[in-house]
Amino acid sequence: MPCDPRSETTRPDRLAPDNLPRHASAVRALQVLRGPRIWVFPTIAVGVVALALSLLYMGGILNPQADLEDLPIALVSSDEGADVGGGRLEAGADVVEAITSAADGSIDWRVMPADEARTALARDEVFGALEIPSDFSASLAALAASSDGSAAPTMTVLTNQAAGSLGSSFASSAAQAAAHGASAQLGEKLTAQAQAAGGSSAPTNATRLMLADPVTVTVEPGHALGKHSGAGLSAFYYTLLLVLAGFVGATIVHTAVDGALGYADTEYGPFHRRRDAVAISRTQTFLVKSAISVVLAVLTSALIMLATIGLLGMDAGHLPLLFAFSVCASASVAVGVHAINTAFGTAGQLVSMFVFVVLALPSSGATVPLQALPDFYRFLATFEPMRQLSDGVRSILYFDAQATGALPRAWSMIALGLVLALVAGLVTARVYDRRGLRRLGHPAAA
Repeated sequence: MPCDPRSETTRPDRLAPDNLPRHASAVRALQVLRGPRIWVFPTIAVGVVALALSLLYMGGILNPQADLEDLPIALVSSDEGADVGGGRLEAGADVVEAITSAADGSIDWRVMPADEARTALARDEVFGALEIPSDFSASLAALAASSDGSAAPTMTVLTNQAAGSLGSSFASSAAQAAAHGASAQLGEKLTAQAQAAGGSSAPTNATRLMLADPVTVTVEPGHALGKHSGAGLSAFYYTLLLVLAGFVGATIVHTAVDGALGYADTEYGPFHRRRDAVAISRTQTFLVKSAISVVLAVLTSALIMLATIGLLGMDAGHLPLLFAFSVCASASVAVGVHAINTAFGTAGQLVSMFVFVVLALPSSGATVPLQALPDFYRFLATFEPMRQLSDGVRSILYFDAQATGALPRAWSMIALGLVLALVAGLVTARVYDRRGLRRLGHPAAA
């Protein structure tokens, strides 16, 4: 006797599509797609995110020259002057005066001695330097007397790729333009003096051409980088790895813990599982997730250093310090993500993405210097974590981890961010718990 199909046991958590007509699932999908309500939220959310990403990422990089303001460049004059024709020639001082008086606000020319300029380059305080040598006036006077080009005066542009490739490029271009402009002004004076002399000493066409631009401008690295530093970009990408490790790691921990505690479904391919919910408060859940992420920050930081330094050969020193900084940075980001998820729930992942990635990348100042960004991004840079972390990593990798300027600020911002994240997460979770806002209808643990 054939079995009655109605007597067969069917697992309640499994659909049996083979028992349905082939067109049934397609009809149901079409019916869902025809409903306008299914389109409203995804359409608005995806559209807003796409528009925001486009405006935020592209808005700060399309015309950095137009937004350039107060880019710091050292201006050094070691010129000792020279006695010419019974008078005193101070060409170096004249050049400094000409450059600073012609400044249009895009460059912050910082006049300082040579040793201070080298220190500023080594401390990431300037993007480059323009140096006038001690024999500048003497060489200029000799050139005017001989007119054979044998003693042509020089100016040296010092670059600082460790401060950022684009910023160093801006500084180099500005310094060279200023040097050539000063050379042209000096050339006008030399040419006028040569023509006034007249007689047999009147300048030839070749001499006039040489006197028109008498200064030779050379470019040299002011703060050298290793060959495996990505031309000054390794610090940015290393920082990005730390932020992504904290952000992505926290997202994974958030999903895994909620699944293990029974507050979220767990699916692996076609397999689905939901555990019985554990009676645990939001506060305790936040603490569990944060503790796991802090421990995992040790693992992720070690693996990042193993990959970047051990396997790929990235130039790096102060490895214990770099490891400690990496762990603290990733842990701070992860706890921040958990605090946001505690406050906003499912939407917290989108909010975290904007806080730690979308708004952080263009305001980090690692690729485009802050001095070349619009005011909105400069405002973001005052508190966005990637800016602070990038300065700290750059200080460790490129500037010998000096305890001045960027590195202490980076440490203090990591500590401040971690404290704020813990306080915000605990306060929010506690408020939700006290108001009886339970998850899945299960009472919170005392």
